[in-house]
Amino acid sequence: MKVENQVGLVASLRKTDALMGIGVIMVLAIMIMPLPSFILDLMLALNVTTSLVLILISMYVLKPLEFSMFPTILLLTTLYRLSLNVASTRLILLHGSEGVAAAGQVIKSFGMFLVGGNYFVGMVIFLILSVINFVVITKGAGRIAEVAARFTLDSMPGKQMSIDADMNAGLISEKEAIQRRKEVTKEADFYGAMDGASKFVRGEAVAGLVILAINIVGGFLIGIFQNNMNLLDAAKTYTLLTIGDGLVSQIPALIVSTAAGIVVTRAASEENLGEDFSRQILSYPKAVGIAGAIMFVFGLVPGLPHIPFFIIGIAGGALAYFSSLKIQEEKEIEDKKPAKTSFEETFESIFTPDILGLEVGYGLIPFIDGTQNGELLTRIKSIRKQIAVELGILIPPIHVRDNLNFKPGEYSIQLKGIEISKGDMMLGHYLALSGSESSKSLEGIPTKDPAFSLPALWIPESEKERAPLLGYTVVDIPSVIATHLTEIIKNYSSEFLGRQEVQSLLDGVTKTHPKLVEELIPNNLTLGGVQKVLQNLLKEQIPVKDLITILETLADYSPLTKDTDVLTEYVRQSLSRYISHSFKNNDGEITVAMLDSSIEEVIGNSIQHTPQGSYLALDPNFTQKFLTKLSTVVHRFASLNYQPVILSSPLIRFHLKKMTDKFIPNLAILSHNELTSDIKIKTLEVVSLS
Repeated sequence: MKVENQVGLVASLRKTDALMGIGVIMVLAIMIMPLPSFILDLMLALNVTTSLVLILISMYVLKPLEFSMFPTILLLTTLYRLSLNVASTRLILLHGSEGVAAAGQVIKSFGMFLVGGNYFVGMVIFLILSVINFVVITKGAGRIAEVAARFTLDSMPGKQMSIDADMNAGLISEKEAIQRRKEVTKEADFYGAMDGASKFVRGEAVAGLVILAINIVGGFLIGIFQNNMNLLDAAKTYTLLTIGDGLVSQIPALIVSTAAGIVVTRAASEENLGEDFSRQILSYPKAVGIAGAIMFVFGLVPGLPHIPFFIIGIAGGALAYFSSLKIQEEKEIEDKKPAKTSFEETFESIFTPDILGLEVGYGLIPFIDGTQNGELLTRIKSIRKQIAVELGILIPPIHVRDNLNFKPGEYSIQLKGIEISKGDMMLGHYLALSGSESSKSLEGIPTKDPAFSLPALWIPESEKERAPLLGYTVVDIPSVIATHLTEIIKNYSSEFLGRQEVQSLLDGVTKTHPKLVEELIPNNLTLGGVQKVLQNLLKEQIPVKDLITILETLADYSPLTKDTDVLTEYVRQSLSRYISHSFKNNDGEITVAMLDSSIEEVIGNSIQHTPQGSYLALDPNFTQKFLTKLSTVVHRFASLNYQPVILSSPLIRFHLKKMTDKFIPNLAILSHNELTSDIKIKTLEVVSLS
C-alpha cells in the first residue's frame, strides 16, 4: 500500500503543466498577499536552494541544450526573488519597529550573523555583491549569450547544408538528419532566449539597489514619524533588516547569474564541468608544478607570509607529481593495448560494400563541397526523391568520395563496389548539346554526353551566352553528372530491390489491404516470386508504385502459373493505362514499328518451355539479320526524333525484349494488350527480313 501511495505521488508530481501554472500564480500572489514571517523564511530558504540546484545542474550538463529550459527558469526565478523582495519589504516597513526578527529569522541571520550586526559592513558587502553581479557576471553572461546567438544564427545555413551532405552521403539516416536540424534550431532559440533572459537578471540587480534605498529611507521615516523611534534605533533596525533582506536576495541572484554564465560558456562535451576541468588542467602537470614552485619562492621572500605560500607551493608540487604519474600510467596502459589493424577497422565495409557510390577526381570536389557552394550533393538528394516518386522504390544512399588516382575531372559511378559507368568532365567548361542538325557551328571540343551518348561540345564560359542563340542547350558540370547518375540509377533500379525491400513494401500494403497480401503470400507465390516480377517491371522502367494493382493481378493469375515471366506480362497488361500514357505524344499517338508476321512466327516457334521457365532458342543467322534490321529501324526513329518502339504479339514480347536488351537497350517492346483502346497507333515501318 505504501509503495502504491509513493507511485501515486510521483505520478502526480509529473503533471508539471498544472504545477507550473499553480507555481506562477503563487509567485504573483506573494506580491499582493501579506505573508507571515515563518512562510517568508520558507520561501527565502527555497530561493537559496533553487539557486544551488541551478548552479550544480549547470556544472553537470554536457551541452547547453540539455538544459534548454534554463532561460525560462532564469526568468521565473528572477520574478520569484522580486516577489520575495516585495513581501519582505512589506514586513520590514510594517513590523520593523518590533525588532530585527520582525521579517523572519532568515533575514535576521543574514543581517546579524553574516555581517556581525554592523550595518555599515553589511551595506559595503551588499554593494560589492551587487557590483559583482551587475557589472561582471550578468553583463558578461549577457554579452556571451548575445554573441553566441548571433554566431549560431550565422552558422545555421552551413550546419543545415552539412547535415544534408551527410544524409546524401549515407553517413546518417533521414531520421537522424531531422533530429539534427531540430537541434540546430533549438540551439539558435536557446541562445536567443538566454540573451533576452540575461536582461531581466541585470534589471533585477538594479532593482535590488533601488529596493535597498527605499527600504532604508522608508523604514527610517516610518520608524521616526509613525513608531516614535529615536534616530539611532530607527537607523540601526531598518538598515540591518534591509541589509539582511538585500543579502538573502543578492547571494542567490549572484549564484543564478553564475550558473547562467557557466551554461552559455559551456561547449558541447562528453564529460561534466568537473571532469573536464580535472582532465584538461591536470593534463599539463608541468604548468601546475611551475606555479607551485613560484609560490614556494614567494614564501622565501622576506616580508611576505611564509606559511600560506609554502602550503600552496607544496600542494601545487604534489598535485603536479601525482598528475604526471597518472598520465604516465595511462600512457603505459594505452601502449599495452593491441593496435587495431586496418583490416579489423574496415571488416564491415569490405564485406558490405556500398550499394551505390560516386567517386570523383579532386577537380570535382568544389562541386560537392557545401562550403565552396557546391550543389551536387543537394542534387543527389533531389534525384533520390525524384526516382523514388517515379518508380515507387527507395533508392539507397549514394556514398560520394574522392579518388586521388582519378584525373581531375573524372568520375565513376559504382554499383556494389563495381564501376558501371564513368565520365570525364572538362573543368572550367560547359557542355553544349546540339538541338538539331541545322544548328550553326560553334567553337568547342567535340565529345559525347555521358548520359545518352549524344554528340556535344565542351565550350568555354565565354561562349556560354552565345551557344543558346545558335540552337545549343548549355549544361553545367553538376547538371551533367546529375543527369548521368539519374539515368544509371533508373537503368539499374531493379538491383536495388532485394527481398528485404520487397518485404518493406508489402508491410505497407498490409496496413491497408491485409487480405490481399495474406491470400497471395505464401499460399500462391513466394516473396522471391513477387521480387522477381517487380524486378522485371523495373528493368523496363515500369514503376511499381501502384502496388495494389500489381498484387491484385498476381493474386488472380498466380494460381494458374508460377512462371514469373508470364506473371510479369499479366501485370504489364493490368498497367496498360500507365504504359499507354508513357509512350503517347500530345496527340494521343504512339509511333511504332510492327513486326512482319513471319518474324513473329519464327520467334514464337523458337520459345522452349521447361519446368524452370521458358527461353528463346533462335538460329544464330536469323538473330544476327534480325538485330541488324532492328538497328536500322532504331536509327530511323532517332533521325525523326521519335522514341523507338516495337509493337509485337503478347506471346513473344518478353522474349523479344530479352533478346534485344543486350544489343539495343533503349528499344521499347510493347504488346497489343498493353495499349488502351483510346491510343492511336502510327506505324512507321514493318520490320521484315525479305
